[in-house]
Amino acid sequence: MNHVLRFLFFTLVVRPAVLFVLGLNVRHRERLPRTGPAILAANHNSHLDALVLMTLFPERMLPRLRPVAALDYFFRYRLLKWFALRIIGIIPLDRKLRKTGKHPLAPISESLERGDIVILFPEGSRGDPEKLGEFKTGIAHLAQQHEHVPIYPIYMHGLGKALPRGEALLIPFFCDLFIGEPLQWTGDREGFVNELSQRVKVLIDEGHFADWQ
Repeated sequence: MNHVLRFLFFTLVVRPAVLFVLGLNVRHRERLPRTGPAILAANHNSHLDALVLMTLFPERMLPRLRPVAALDYFFRYRLLKWFALRIIGIIPLDRKLRKTGKHPLAPISESLERGDIVILFPEGSRGDPEKLGEFKTGIAHLAQQHEHVPIYPIYMHGLGKALPRGEALLIPFFCDLFIGEPLQWTGDREGFVNELSQRVKVLIDEGHFADWQ
């Protein structure tokens, strides 16, 4: 039942909104992974980010697409929790690092081991529209633990203005999405984070975005 509801939600709601309201322009779509395991590492400005990334793949792959999302935000209300888990298929991340005896990144590792495509935002939380925040080290821990899993740098422009933080109404705004060449573990956590960040900045430069800072 959950798979059916997810299929209907993305087919009847998300895809039409992306196609007719946002007018998404995707650069280098051919670089997307065709199967998992893989990690899509993207900048984060809007709740639309994960949904838009999921529309880049055919509907048959929806069960394998797993966005990482904050447990403290999406588990606040029972209905929101149900929607996030059953319809979106999130991997809940405990940002408060409660002492549960389990590593906070363990659910992500388990998902990768099952062959899923994980959607991860290295900045950790939504930032200001069109401003790239500092990448946290969690992505490097995952890269080190899963050395052979490709990690795809992605830059999205415009979604932070189409649905800004704190807003509930979607604003028609043309958006661009750039997909970079995949990279894997480089042998050094700090070096890996820097390399990933630089690759995202290369995508930004490719777009010639005057409003980026």
